[in-house]
Amino acid sequence: MTQILEPGSTGFMLLCCSLVMLMTPGLAFFYGGLATKRNILGIMIQSFFSLGWTTVLWFIFGYSLCFSGGDGGIFGNLDKAFLNNVALDSMYSNGKIPEIVFIAYQMMFAIITPALITGAFVNRVTFKSYVIFLTVWQIFVYYPFVHMIWGGGLLAQWGVLDFAGGIVVHATAGFAALASVMYVGARVNKNSTPNSIPLVAIGSGLLWFGWYGFNAGSEVCVDKITSLAFLNTDIAASFATISWVIIEWSRERRPKFVGLLTGSIAGLATITPCAGYVPLWAAALIGTIAGIVCYLAVQLKNKMKWDDALDVWGVHGVGGVLGTILLGVFASKAINGAGANGLLFGDSTFFFKQLIAVAIASAYAFMFTYIMLIIINYITPVRVSEETEMAGLDEALHGEKAYDDGAL
Repeated sequence: MTQILEPGSTGFMLLCCSLVMLMTPGLAFFYGGLATKRNILGIMIQSFFSLGWTTVLWFIFGYSLCFSGGDGGIFGNLDKAFLNNVALDSMYSNGKIPEIVFIAYQMMFAIITPALITGAFVNRVTFKSYVIFLTVWQIFVYYPFVHMIWGGGLLAQWGVLDFAGGIVVHATAGFAALASVMYVGARVNKNSTPNSIPLVAIGSGLLWFGWYGFNAGSEVCVDKITSLAFLNTDIAASFATISWVIIEWSRERRPKFVGLLTGSIAGLATITPCAGYVPLWAAALIGTIAGIVCYLAVQLKNKMKWDDALDVWGVHGVGGVLGTILLGVFASKAINGAGANGLLFGDSTFFFKQLIAVAIASAYAFMFTYIMLIIINYITPVRVSEETEMAGLDEALHGEKAYDDGAL
């Protein structure tokens, strides 16, 4: 039976698709500003390359693997979605948008997720090994968890919830980042400082802006939950920003701009799985907790001497895990009837399902990534030479410089 499309929801989802696409260049700016001057392009190209290559993978087989349930073969779902202009019949949209819009929207998630990992191993990894990493990690880590949670697979059937990617995006990417750090090792110069904090601020602003499409768009239509997810996103990000600044200011006797920006990303990552399932007051608590816990996670990383250069694990990994667990605490069917009741509302079973699911996803992402890097290293060296690292990846690997000091 053909379902009725809603032009308003369709237009809104195209806008959200564009916002999520903008997050990948935003991430490139964010990471590029944090990198050293000789490694700006080396980290930015990894995000922009994902824009192109992930689209190719998604077009060839990615979407079908994640959402077709094996029906229609490699190209079957893409052809059906376009030629028949069918409405998406799923638990998300109830047929209110064309499936082809959903294909594009989910593609933007697939693009940014592996790009998040790159901040952990900035200025240490060869581009050839990164291309292999990008390809294999998506196929064997990202796609399976998309299918299991958003594609109606095992975890979805079990009752696990993830509104916009606490497990699927942030936990998997964050713990893959930690595995990458463990395998690749520390930088030669661990005391490098950001080359451009204003560039970090631009990237952070674009990420925050794009996150409205990331979270609000995950309702995949326009209704009251869309508005709730939008506002919850901003509330959590703001409370996390302030809590991070307060704790850092009290410890270091001065407010740090990079810390403020990092705190905002921690809040955004943590609210992601919860955005459409929790009340507004819970978003404020989640954001506050995110700022404190993610700050402490970064301090733990420093104490353990894990050279996660741009704090991917402490912000995205810990944020994704924390948000998924807090969803198990604060979720309320009174807020979203399609959700569940969390621990605070009397359902301990849902809480433990969330806890187990995020633990499995994080452990799998960590172990697979570590083993994958060992195998890739047999094919092509994963880490650059010490000479290349000292010279900087921009010129050594790409033959380019972000800034020409001699230019007029």
